[in-house]
This record gives sequence, structure tokens and C-alpha cells, in this order.
Amino acid sequence: MPETVKEKSKKTSGSQLPKSVLLNAYKLMCTARRMAELYDENREICSKYVHSTSRGHEAIQLAAGMQLKSFDYASLYYRDESMLLGIGMQPHELMMQLMAKRDDPFSGGRTYYGHPSLKREGFPLIPHQSSATGMQAIPATGMAHGIAYLESLKLLKGKNNPVVICSLGDGSVTEGEVAEAFQMAVLKKLPILYLIQDNDWGISATGSEMRAMDAYEYAAGFKGMERMRVDGSDFSDSYQGLSKAIEYVRKKRSPILVHAKCPLLGHHTSGVRKEWYRGDNLDLHQQDDPLVKLEKVLLEQVDENELAAIRKTANEFVQSEYQKALSSPDPDVSDFGSHEFAPTPVTEEKGVRAPKGGEKVVMVDAALHAVDEILKKHPEALFYGQDVGRRLGGVFREAATLAQKYGDERVFNTPIQEAYIVGSTAGMSAVGAKPIVEIQFADYIWPGINQLVEELSKSCYLSNGQFPVQSLIRVPIGAYGGGGPYHSGSVESALVTINGIKVVYPSNAADMKGLLKASFYDPNPVVLLEHKGLYWSKVPGTTDAKTIEPDEDYIIPLGKANTVQKADAKSIEAGESALIITYGMGVYWAKEASKKFKGRVEILDLRTLNPLDWDAIRSGVETHGRAMVLTEEPVHNSFAESLAGRISKICFTSLDAPVWTVGAVNLPAVPLNVDLEKMMLPNSDKVQAELDTLLNY
Repeated sequence: MPETVKEKSKKTSGSQLPKSVLLNAYKLMCTARRMAELYDENREICSKYVHSTSRGHEAIQLAAGMQLKSFDYASLYYRDESMLLGIGMQPHELMMQLMAKRDDPFSGGRTYYGHPSLKREGFPLIPHQSSATGMQAIPATGMAHGIAYLESLKLLKGKNNPVVICSLGDGSVTEGEVAEAFQMAVLKKLPILYLIQDNDWGISATGSEMRAMDAYEYAAGFKGMERMRVDGSDFSDSYQGLSKAIEYVRKKRSPILVHAKCPLLGHHTSGVRKEWYRGDNLDLHQQDDPLVKLEKVLLEQVDENELAAIRKTANEFVQSEYQKALSSPDPDVSDFGSHEFAPTPVTEEKGVRAPKGGEKVVMVDAALHAVDEILKKHPEALFYGQDVGRRLGGVFREAATLAQKYGDERVFNTPIQEAYIVGSTAGMSAVGAKPIVEIQFADYIWPGINQLVEELSKSCYLSNGQFPVQSLIRVPIGAYGGGGPYHSGSVESALVTINGIKVVYPSNAADMKGLLKASFYDPNPVVLLEHKGLYWSKVPGTTDAKTIEPDEDYIIPLGKANTVQKADAKSIEAGESALIITYGMGVYWAKEASKKFKGRVEILDLRTLNPLDWDAIRSGVETHGRAMVLTEEPVHNSFAESLAGRISKICFTSLDAPVWTVGAVNLPAVPLNVDLEKMMLPNSDKVQAELDTLLNY
């Protein structure tokens, strides 16, 4: 077990480390210092885009970077440039990111300095992260979680016991999502090292303003989290401390937190400069300059001339690297839109939708069987969320028997941590696990939105295609007879505003199975919305949601709508028809409402809200000249209104009437009383009345 601060009675001597290690660290420290100086000297160029440097943090970062192996994983914080130098990145590579150049190896000029995405032979894998405020703790812990799972099944290549290092600033540890990560790390005993770099500043706020305890003290509340303090300004202490911490994780496969006190010798960022707020504090921090401390240790072994030669070489090297980066090409602007999504292998419908002699199943069973088939075929797949484990098997029985079949390490309950459920999938995906997760109700997805937006949706685009996130997030949705204000919500409008994710919404059992399979095989984040009122076809008028179960190979490509009811040619020719564009429960309201207008109403089930089957929509609108967009959500500012606006603009000359939008009344929540619920929500009678007006417009 690593030594804690209480067990440390004296500082370790730098002489205990090989001279070659100390000299290499010194060379890299000089490199990092000169890079920071050069950026300040060339502010007109280098501060075009906001950046931070590692000044003051070089010792602890190099101590980490120099000890990471090519089979390890890292999630870094925006100040970690010295750690990147420590693993072998070259200054000009970092500078190309600083200048947002085409050949920036991390993002192709798409994201900030110090936000790496690295998939390179011989280097630790560094997946994309969007943020520097603690949010990366969850994806990083997800990586460790995925590694632990793959190790348990002997699916991990090699026998090296990889370590995940998650680097954080102390201020970011106050973020609630960090607590979720810590909780899961100790609950599941995950192989992760949390490196906390504490410089006592959070932009202009001091530690005493932000927290009642530091990260080391805070971590004591997480039973099973080993802890260690090191002097983050002392390279030798940092190196030897991290050596023990890494060894602990590698052997024990359990989490550890290393708290490193560091000085901040530069700006928070180039946008918040030291002269604005640091005052005498900068002089105080200067006393712990890691470079000066390392020089003192080295002067016991080498003469000043040797160190001067290293400094000179480093300065010249940085200058040449700067020129190399400066002269490198800018991105090709014609390529700015690439990598929103990684290409999906599912491009056409396959398998048998309605096998001869097949039995009808309800939608929830179609989903259960689809997941069962996936888990049976893909050992790297796992399923987790609230109450999906062995005891209950999901509050809708959507996971019944799965834990019994596949084990509690593969199908399991999570704490009430929607952020972790969503964000961990990014880390899982990076290490080769394939997660299926569930948010218990759509109303509960909001704590996970931060991770969905910042970590999942942006990963493929900002990593220049290196790190798409394969993530299937199942979300029971919609109102169902007295669920009330916290179990009846519809959230699709919020979701479709998140570019970089796909949103799927099946309306029947066959589509559920085919779309769930396609969602799993899609290499991008997919949110699968499953209407609770359609799960068992118990709601009047929803018997058609129960279908013959497709075969195991059945799959439907995302982004393909389905015409579930056609208008007759005579009505179309006479200009007496209309198109209803809908999804989910709306399909059944539309079917019932259209019975009064026999042959005059075509119903298009979108099935996927993003990507949208615009070709089918446009063709239908041009054919009928009248269109209604039907949703369960309140209409104002909704996906339905947005789609209606697009139709109105692009199909204007084909329209014989305004595009109708029908949905719920614009209220903040679905009321508990069933009569009040009926007043708020659409139903077939309300749709019929609106349809009558549209057809007679």
C-alpha cells in the first residue's frame, strides 16, 4: 500500500533517482518554461486563441507523463502540456494546436490548447474530453470501469494491467460530477489514479473561497479510496510518489488519489492574465518554482555548464519548433463539417421483419429480446442503469432475467447518478467496451445532459474523427395514465438540439427490435426513446404496437421513416388529402383520428428524429400539399414547430395550407390527476378536430 502523508517522515532525496531521469526532466522543464515565455513574447499570434501553460506544475506533470506506458490511458486537464511533453509529444505538435493549425494531431484545429485526443502507436491512449472543470472525471472513470469489465472476462489484449490516470485541478473537485466518479470508482474498485494538481486558485477565486477542505481531505469520505500527498513542486518527490501510486493501481486494481500541491507561476489563461489579480501571491509562489528546485538537486551531481548547455539547447529547440508550427498550413475550410458522425455500418434494412409462424410480442419484450441477443453475441457489451439488475430487472421489466443469464458484473444497478450513467459510456467506448445504459424516466435525464453535450456529442467532431463514442442510451418516455409531473415528460426537443447525437423513437415492437439493434451497432451516441404507453399495448388504440417479432438478424437503418398508412390515389389527385408527420404515440392518435377521413390521410412515422428522413418528408408534403406535425410535447418552441418551419420554408410552393402543429398544451409539467392529464395531452379526438380544419382549409 502506498505511503500516506502521515507515513512520510522525511523528503526523499533527488539523488535516489537516476541522473538520466533527472536530466531528462530538467530538459523538458526548460522546454516547457521556454514555451510559456515564447507564447507571452508573441502574444499577438499566440493569444489569438485562449490557452494555458503548465508553469509551476511541470514537476508533477513530468513525473506522471514519464512513467505512463503505451498501454495506459489518460484523461488530461487543460494545463497538462508538460505531461504531454513527458509522454513524448513534440513542442511543435502542441503549438499547432495552440495556433489551430490543420496538422494539430489532436483536433485538426478544432479545439483549445491542452485538450488532447491521441490515438498513436507507442503512446498512452488519450480520448477526447470537452472540459477542464471536472467533467472528464466521469468518462475517465468509465474507461477504468470498461477495463475492469473486459479484464473480468479476459477480453483485454495483453497482460499489462493498464492504468487510467485522470488529471484534475483542485478547484474542479468541488464539481458534483467528480463525486459521482469517485463513488463508482470505490464501489466497483476500479483501476484509476486521480491526480489532483492544487495551486490554490480557480481563475480569480482562492481555495479558501471555494472549498472547506482540499481534495485529499475530501477523498477520505469515499471508503476504499487510497490517498497520497506529494510535493508537486519537487520532481523527485512527485516521481517517487507517483511511481508507488501507479504500482498500487497496476497491482491492486483499485483507485487512488494523489494530491499534489503546486505553485501557479503564470496566468490562469492567456485571457485572464496574472497582472490582473495575482499581486504579491505570484512572488510567494515563485519560491516553489519546480525548475529552480530541480536545478539545486542536479548541481549536486553535475556542473552549471552542463545545465546551461541544456537550457541553451532547449531554448533553441523551442524556437525552431515554434517556426515549424507557425509555417504549418491552416485547416482546409471546405472540411469544416466533417466528422459530425462516424460512418455507420448499418445502411439498409436486413433480416425478416415478420417470420412465418412468428408470435406477436409487445414492445417491451421486443426490446428485451434484442438486448438479450446482443449480449449473447457480443461479450464486450454490457447493460447498466437504475434498477435494471437482478432483483427487479427494470421498473418496466425491460431487463428481466438478463442479470441471471449474464452475471451481475455485466447487467447491474448503478447509484442514482444519471451523469455517470451517460458520461461513463464515453470512457467505456474508448477502451473497447460497448455499453447499453438506461435512464429510468425521461424526466431524469437532465443531470446527464451535461455529459451528453460536452463529452459524448462533441467527441467525434473535436477529435477530428479519432474518438466517436459508441453509446446506446435507453430512455422510457411519455405520459401514461397518471404518471404525474416527474414520470410523464417528453424531452425530444431538447435532445434534437444536441448536434452529434442520434435520437430514435420507435412506435411498435418490430421497429423497436430493428432500431435497437441498429442503435447498438452505430459507432455514435444514440438516445433511444421508448414510449411507456406503448410498452404493453394497454392504452386503448395501441394494439398495433404489438407485432410479430422479427428474426434475430432484423435491423433497420437509422434515419429512415416509414409510411404506416397511405392515402388513396383518388383523394390525392383531387387535392383532398393530407400528410401527418409524427412518431411514437402520435402514430396511434393519427390512425384513430383519420378513420373519419377514409382514404384522405397519409401517416409518416419518422422513427428517427435525428438524422431526419427529409426526403420522405419532402416527398410527402409535395404529394399532398397539406401537412400536420403531431407530437406529444407542448408545441411552443418544440421539435414539431421547428420541423413545421423548415417545411414551410423549403416546401412553400407545394403547400395549399399552413403547416399544422398539434401537441400538448403549453404547460410546465403533466399534472397528476388523470382528468387534468387528458386536458393537457393530445388525443385522437383533438387530432381529428385539427385534421378536419386542415383538410377543409
